[in-house]
Amino acid sequence: MSYDSSSMLDSRSTIVARAPQVAEIAARYSDEAETARQLSPQVVRAVLDAGFARHFVPAAHGGETGGFSELTAAVALVGEGCTSAAWAASLAAYAGRYAAFLPEAGQAEIWAEGPDVVLAGALMPSGKAEPVAGGWRLSGEWKYISGVHFADWALACAAVPAKDAGTAGTAKHADTTRHSGTATATATANANAKDAETAKNLADRPEVRFFAVPRADFAIEDSWFTVGMRGTGSHTLLLSDVFVPEHLTLPRSAVHAGRATASEARCHIVPMYAVNSLPFAAPLIGAARGALRAWIARTGQRVDRRGRAVSEMPSVQVSLARSAAEVDAAELLILRTAAVADGTECPPEGEAAVRGARDLALAVELLVSAVDRVFRASGTSGQSSSDPVQRFWRDVNSAASHVALSFETTGAAYGAWALSGHERMEPVR
Repeated sequence: MSYDSSSMLDSRSTIVARAPQVAEIAARYSDEAETARQLSPQVVRAVLDAGFARHFVPAAHGGETGGFSELTAAVALVGEGCTSAAWAASLAAYAGRYAAFLPEAGQAEIWAEGPDVVLAGALMPSGKAEPVAGGWRLSGEWKYISGVHFADWALACAAVPAKDAGTAGTAKHADTTRHSGTATATATANANAKDAETAKNLADRPEVRFFAVPRADFAIEDSWFTVGMRGTGSHTLLLSDVFVPEHLTLPRSAVHAGRATASEARCHIVPMYAVNSLPFAAPLIGAARGALRAWIARTGQRVDRRGRAVSEMPSVQVSLARSAAEVDAAELLILRTAAVADGTECPPEGEAAVRGARDLALAVELLVSAVDRVFRASGTSGQSSSDPVQRFWRDVNSAASHVALSFETTGAAYGAWALSGHERMEPVR
């Protein structure tokens, strides 16, 4: 499902300039997305024509090798019209970034017809991968794969058999014990044994790889029945004994370390800890802003039982102010993380590894709080299925449950670092 990006929108526009039109189209088809539990073809076309799929694609294949801040702003704008469309736009862009870590032959195959190819990412290891001559055989199921129904390719993540760890460490331990009779030698031998055991455990740990599979080779199980984020179409990806050639696989560790193939663009060499859960947090900025805008429009027309304008009540005004401030604060935290990924802001090295994930998780908590408050202030009339506030409320709360956005996990990592007695380092330039 590849589209010519100049077919609908001015090709000279930036992704941010195009995003409001995508939001408008997505809002128009939001009810259809809710019912169908997937985005309409019109919205998919708008997302592709705006350049989201090509945003992180290497320039060698016609892509933009764009920035994280630019994408975050564009995704947030789309989210003001429809959270699901923003989520799809965000994940399509980031899946293209993962594919940039494939061998050059794999990249050439995926983007043979141009950069506007949609990839769906199955990022959690599942299924079974077995090595065969020239590649791998892959089978299994991957749940919750957003946008899989309109994807041209799927990137399925799976653990593969570990390589032989060798016995050098064990031999060293045996030799030391045999020739040493002192307590010091024994202690050294014990230390060597521990090091050898650690090395063996690491070597025995299965490697995790991504496997690129074309649409003709995978099936989809209709399994997405949810309270919120219905339009994402996050169904189950099914693979049955699919052959994946070696040039269409890559180690997940390369993405984590920022070791792309044949690209020195910033978006391809930044380590994963700098990116964190940006793909999942960015859409919720727009969703919260969309909820506030819809709530303000409706509240401006409401009167209470005594005929007083609800909008003139101080309690209502304060609730709006608090929610708006929470959204602004969340956006600042999310954009700061994007700036670190772009290299325009440089926190101390140790802090950089833990701060972004903390900030994104807290930002999402703020967005949930903001949307919860205006939803509660909507009263009974706000429960109507035709009210967009309740849709944004369901979407934000559903998306916030994503495992990558847990503050309990990210906060613990930051707290452990901050309390570890480390010395603060100068910012990395």
